Amino acid sequence: MRPMIVTCGKSVFQTFLLAAACVGLFVQSAQAADDCRASPAPGINWEDCDKKLIMLDSSDLSGAILARTDFTSTDLRSSNLTKANLEKAVLVRASFAGSIATGARFARIEAYRTDFSQLDALGAVFSGAELQRSIFTQAKLGDADFTKADLGRSQFDRADVGGSRFSLANLARADFRGATFAKPVDFDRAFFFLTRIEGVDLTAATGLTQWQVDMACGDAQTRLPAGLNAPASWPCQFQQE
Repeated sequence: MRPMIVTCGKSVFQTFLLAAACVGLFVQSAQAADDCRASPAPGINWEDCDKKLIMLDSSDLSGAILARTDFTSTDLRSSNLTKANLEKAVLVRASFAGSIATGARFARIEAYRTDFSQLDALGAVFSGAELQRSIFTQAKLGDADFTKADLGRSQFDRADVGGSRFSLANLARADFRGATFAKPVDFDRAFFFLTRIEGVDLTAATGLTQWQVDMACGDAQTRLPAGLNAPASWPCQFQQE
């Protein structure tokens, strides 16, 4: 019987399998690097790529795979992100101003001080996202999902948020003054500490309770759902901007 040939304690077949696996990983790594260097295009796969501090304005990234991509301080203004997947992407101080992101997935992104002004994000998902101090001025956010998102000090002035869901979201010091609530908005268990709702019509809002209203910053023009009343003194009545 012929003896089995071994290499470092492994059979020839085991060594072959190990080498094949290493080659496969090398090929995958090289392909991923090539994808990261590729120009913006619909459906591009930039997953886990480093795209910090670059100019990508007016790009067509519709349907792109951008999960965990690092877009820190990148300019993506006026871009097409329709149905793109940006889950867990880093968007800190990036700009998406004037972009289209209908049906896009922004779940669990990191987006501190990010500019989403005039973003068209109808039906987009921002669940679990870190969005502190981000700007949504004049954005179209109808039917968007902000469940469990951290929106502390974010700006929603003149944004359309009709039909959006803010259940369990942190809205501490978020500013909704001038926002449009044409459709019912879900605020179930949202944290309303000093949330700016002066002049806002919340009559169609759902999930609001008296304790949330009592913590918010309203005024004589704030309209509340049936059964809720303005506090005797709003907490922000004499607060500086």
